Amino acid sequence: MANYPLPKFHFQVQWGGANIGFTEVTGLTVETEAIEYRHGASPEYHKTKQPGLQKYSNITLKRGTFKSDNEYFEWWKETKFFQEQNGKYRRDITISLLDETHAPIIVWKIKNAWPIKVQAADLKADANEIAIETVELVHEGLEVEHR
Repeated sequence: MANYPLPKFHFQVQWGGANIGFTEVTGLTVETEAIEYRHGASPEYHKTKQPGLQKYSNITLKRGTFKSDNEYFEWWKETKFFQEQNGKYRRDITISLLDETHAPIIVWKIKNAWPIKVQAADLKADANEIAIETVELVHEGLEVEHR
């Protein structure tokens, strides 16, 4: 086993949509809120801190814009009719950092994700760039597996 930092450019996203490559994934963050407490008879003159609820950052996925591909917007539109769908617009997403043999090294499993924002590519007449579209997701859990 080599002891070197992992490159971050070789990854795969399984998101329940078309099998297409993403250019960027951000927001794979989990944190625990601190609860501060002090009871009145404590001999210490400060609050103690204890772990509280977990909080997850929104996840942002970016990919190139393709002709006749409107999947981000169609998924976002499903959330407008959430009462009729009983949560069917939610998806579990798997993001994997891959090694040189395309095997997963680190896997992030996101639970019950759904889009809160879809952003089309910005347009600029003097730019020589690919059109990139973005979807921002909220979710209810993040697990990390090292393999």
